[in-house]
Amino acid sequence: MSLFITCPVADIERATAFYTALGWTLNAEMSDHNVSCFQIATSEADPAAAQYVMLGTREMYASVGGTDDLIGGPDTPSKVTVSFDLPSREAVDALVERAGAAGGRVGDIDDYPFMYQRQFDDPDGYHYSPFWMKPDAAPTA
Repeated sequence: MSLFITCPVADIERATAFYTALGWTLNAEMSDHNVSCFQIATSEADPAAAQYVMLGTREMYASVGGTDDLIGGPDTPSKVTVSFDLPSREAVDALVERAGAAGGRVGDIDDYPFMYQRQFDDPDGYHYSPFWMKPDAAPTA
């Protein structure tokens, strides 16, 4: 199964530049002047299954059922947190540093005994929380 997370954005060019700076892969076949589609992960077990972030103009989002109260903006707190694991602590830090350099807001660092996690928001206010599970951590109760 593939997963598509669709986010309305104020400026498609700015959003495309931000996600490109993260190092995520633009899928040109599923993108146009209204939508930029970024593949953010694939499954080794099923290469056809992938996860995508679809960045669409507010008009495009409204055309597929989005309403004004759902669209929000950069000053509106994100209604969801997109969390995902990365292969190392260094990969988490590198992604968050790229997000900050590209104009994102960098948030907290959480260094738990079992997991290392950071936070960032994109320029439209969408909240991401990449993490790394520590392989040598003791199981929690």
